[in-house]
Amino acid sequence: LCADGMLTRRERDDDRRVSAMPLLLIIPLLIAGLFVLWVLLLPISIVQRYRYGKARRRVLPWAVRLNSWLLAMSVLAFVASSWVAATWVDRALLDALLGLGVGGVIGVVGLSLDRFEVTPQGLFRTPNQWLVLGVSLLLAGRIAFGLWLAWSDGPDTAMAAWATHGGLIGVAGILLGYSVATSWGLRFRVARK
Repeated sequence: LCADGMLTRRERDDDRRVSAMPLLLIIPLLIAGLFVLWVLLLPISIVQRYRYGKARRRVLPWAVRLNSWLLAMSVLAFVASSWVAATWVDRALLDALLGLGVGGVIGVVGLSLDRFEVTPQGLFRTPNQWLVLGVSLLLAGRIAFGLWLAWSDGPDTAMAAWATHGGLIGVAGILLGYSVATSWGLRFRVARK
């Protein structure tokens, strides 16, 4: 303190730094809290995905057309990013293309197993619950395995080595291929009606 009871400039600067410190701690704690919340809500979202995925839904032609074209653009972006990733990840493009092919076959088989109803209100579709369960478990497994790889120190097993060398890209290809085949199959089915 100065002789007149006022704080010196140095003391005022020290007080400002001390008061700003808790704000700097809030940001990492907020990020960590959001991550923990995401991890806790993830199982609920996967269960909801399964419940919604096996429900009977009306097929809206405009939504099917829009979804088909947006997924086609997603495939182009996925293949392009896999091609770029092939610089660092061995067989990334090959795994992506194989995943798209396998997912496409699963999607076509899934459409043949789905139940369709034509009513005066329109066309309704009920997906096969076992196929929806399998795709939901594949998605959950991909997320869990990716989190495990991020948490672990490095690839010390054959499974981890497979996953770090394009395997997870292949699983993403399966999920995207399944969606594309289902969407375009629905589009052709709607066009026939």
